[in-house]
Amino acid sequence: MRRHLNHTDEQLVLLLCQSDELAFAEIYNRYWKALYISAHNILQVKEAAQDAVQDVFISLWKRRNDVHIGALRPYLFQAIRFQVFKAIRAEKTDHDFFTRLAMISKDILTEEPLLFKELESLYNQLIHSLPADEQEIFSLHRDGGLSYKQIAEQKNISVKTVEKKMTRALKQLRYGIDNFLSLF
Repeated sequence: MRRHLNHTDEQLVLLLCQSDELAFAEIYNRYWKALYISAHNILQVKEAAQDAVQDVFISLWKRRNDVHIGALRPYLFQAIRFQVFKAIRAEKTDHDFFTRLAMISKDILTEEPLLFKELESLYNQLIHSLPADEQEIFSLHRDGGLSYKQIAEQKNISVKTVEKKMTRALKQLRYGIDNFLSLF
């Protein structure tokens, strides 16, 4: 029987801060599925989503005495977004970076429209901060839909050069976006 079933989230947080394991279990029972669905919608990999949820709850328990939680649900969903970003950064999934970024952007757009505008502005700044040749190659691939081979032929350079410039551009974008998102 779930002893804390009728407690509010606020009551559960207070009990959690007192190291009440049953309160922690009730928080887990209330939120694990919604957090898993949120993580899985972005990561699209069952194991990575499960790991993200597990990491959220491990962190919650470890930091129960140190963390200030104003509202439990938003706190947990922010924590799962952070874990999803960490999973993407660690490349636990094999999905394309921009597909994941689009999904994350959609999630942020619905829940945090101002944060989305900032993310969009940062993305554009990062693109414009790339060297001109990387900007052009990135644009031909991303916006023009050209393959690396087609870009190499059009620019009269090797496919390897295109790959190297795209890798550098993507690395810079990931780094800039990861730094931005880690603040939130």
